[in-house]
Amino acid sequence: MGTFILRFMLIVLSVLFGAYLRPVTIVPFDPAGLLIGLGVAAAIFGVEYLLRTLELPVLLGGLAGLLLGGAAAGLVGALLPLEGLTQLPAMGVRGFLFLLFSYSGLALGATRGERFSPGSLRAAWSEAGQRQNYKILDTSVIIDGRIADVCETGFLDGTLVAPQFVLRELQYIADSQDPLKRNRGRKGLEILQRIKKGPDVRVIVSEVDFPEVKEVDMKLIELAKQLSGKIVTNDFNLNKVAELRGVQVLNINMLANSLKPVVLPGESMKVFILKEGKEPNQGVGYLDDGTMVVVDNAKKHLGRNIDITVTSVLQTTAGKMFFGRSDGPEEAVAAESRPRRSAT
Repeated sequence: MGTFILRFMLIVLSVLFGAYLRPVTIVPFDPAGLLIGLGVAAAIFGVEYLLRTLELPVLLGGLAGLLLGGAAAGLVGALLPLEGLTQLPAMGVRGFLFLLFSYSGLALGATRGERFSPGSLRAAWSEAGQRQNYKILDTSVIIDGRIADVCETGFLDGTLVAPQFVLRELQYIADSQDPLKRNRGRKGLEILQRIKKGPDVRVIVSEVDFPEVKEVDMKLIELAKQLSGKIVTNDFNLNKVAELRGVQVLNINMLANSLKPVVLPGESMKVFILKEGKEPNQGVGYLDDGTMVVVDNAKKHLGRNIDITVTSVLQTTAGKMFFGRSDGPEEAVAAESRPRRSAT
């Protein structure tokens, strides 16, 4: 009802405006002013219909391009000596420049409009003049939880960005019928709240979305390009795709592997033998950081802490794995009686 009243008032005002420009005469009958007003109203309604089908980012981009194009036309018109041109009127040349630059800016701004959004504009306004160091959080790294511990250590600086589409994915997982998925989703939301409450890291929620992009991973890459930021993840596939797209990645798994202790063959350590190994008489233990240690002739030491000597270190895609032998007297004699194995 309100829209109908507004449109009716627009038609009335347009007709009155047309009649003012060219008054209606009875003899001879001249309704040109009324027709002009109706034509103006029809044109406005047509523009309104076209604007309805456009998304807000496209409108913002077009408006920004129109303003910049008009300003550029005014600057060029002021610099050129138009009054000295005898062949062309100065007003006509200025009008042509205004149309050319304004249309070019409008078209360019509309095509690049997907980069405009209320969230990005607010961020640009609030952080004007400051170079930001954005780190965009992936769903997997939030659920993993180790990112909260890294933040509490103070090793991460800049601003952590939690995209709205990542939060929607977390909410979807938290509402899953599968208990395991539901617990993972709730854990991710709790981790995010823990990070936001921390005093050392600033966390913002980005409303920027890319409706034409369906996959969350590709949305993350596009957002990282827009913000000139880095993606924080532990997803191997996302890591590779982002690098191919020219986006920097901070991989939590790579960080964890780089922080594992450096042990050389011949060094000693204490290991708790947890289970049997694949080979006869082997025992398997784990260091505090989860590194696997395979110990020869340690089967009889199951459930005990023993001192071992590292014989070799194996680097795999999942991390490091240590091989060793027990430092007990019986194992030392057995080690001397069998052929020595080269360290790899």
